[in-house]
Amino acid sequence: MEYRSLGRTGVPVSPLCLGCMNFGSPTPEGESLAIIDAALDRGINFLDTANVYNRGRSEEIVGKALSRNGKRQRVVLATKVHGRMADDDPLAAGNNRRHIIEQCEASLRRLQTDYIDLYQIHRPQASVPIDETLRALDDLVRAGKVRYLGTSTFPAWQVLESLWVSKELGLNRFVTEQPPYHLLDRSIERELIPLAQTYGLAILPWSPLARGFLTGKYQRGEEIPGDSRVARDMQGPFGERTKQHFSDLAFGVLDELQALANEKGATASQVALAWCIHQPGVTSPIIGPRTMDHLEDNLGALNVAITDADRARLDAVSEPEQAIVPYYTGRNIDFKPPLFRW
Repeated sequence: MEYRSLGRTGVPVSPLCLGCMNFGSPTPEGESLAIIDAALDRGINFLDTANVYNRGRSEEIVGKALSRNGKRQRVVLATKVHGRMADDDPLAAGNNRRHIIEQCEASLRRLQTDYIDLYQIHRPQASVPIDETLRALDDLVRAGKVRYLGTSTFPAWQVLESLWVSKELGLNRFVTEQPPYHLLDRSIERELIPLAQTYGLAILPWSPLARGFLTGKYQRGEEIPGDSRVARDMQGPFGERTKQHFSDLAFGVLDELQALANEKGATASQVALAWCIHQPGVTSPIIGPRTMDHLEDNLGALNVAITDADRARLDAVSEPEQAIVPYYTGRNIDFKPPLFRW
């Protein structure tokens, strides 16, 4: 496996990152542990989780896997902070010092480790000044509890603001950004990718298969399975946006993707992942297997070659810098007042 530098750090990471969001639910513990073991045995050395994934259960399973197999020192372990960890506690969320320090300690306990390789701010929060967040993170790095810092789904201007503040105040800076990126949303190519290439940030795309749409599991005119992620998302606040997956434009991308996959003797998901892996500026897309079969399929993307002609065919149906389904809106994400009411 050809490893890549995690941005400007020089830390070698695998070209796919094992995302652990499903571990604990819907994927039961036993299968989750087996998936982690199989991924590590196949050369994956980069794992990503978050405190909010099943309210800590994902971190517990990851911690159990790494302590059980003795491979903690061979893994770049990433987790995140920001999301709400208790429904009835106004203190249990956010990018403020209190929450960051508290949740770092909690993540360390759940992960059964003395340090976190990459600690990421899960979403921006407009009501908290970035220097408040960076000073807390800098203290964690200086204390040896965190090695590197990153963000997730930050607009390009906020990433750049954070780099400026870090330089001005002499603080450890962010070295990674984790945005949504796939053939249905290429909007990060406009500003975020050039910024990352200029300032040495690793780009770690989440949802490279567009909530599973690019696997080909959904067909025109067919009912959406009730247990699928897309079906669940349609019931949430982004329901209208999620429905855009099933537009003629989106299916046009899927048709070309499937045709290309058939020519290569691969699956649509493998070609979609291979495209993402080899896009300029991308370090390591985050896969989120729910089953062992999903993992095996995803790892097959490492053996799929993407040529310039392949890219041109996909560009024709998925215009560069544009979004068919807007995952990456570039908006400030913040908690709304009702979440703080008792």
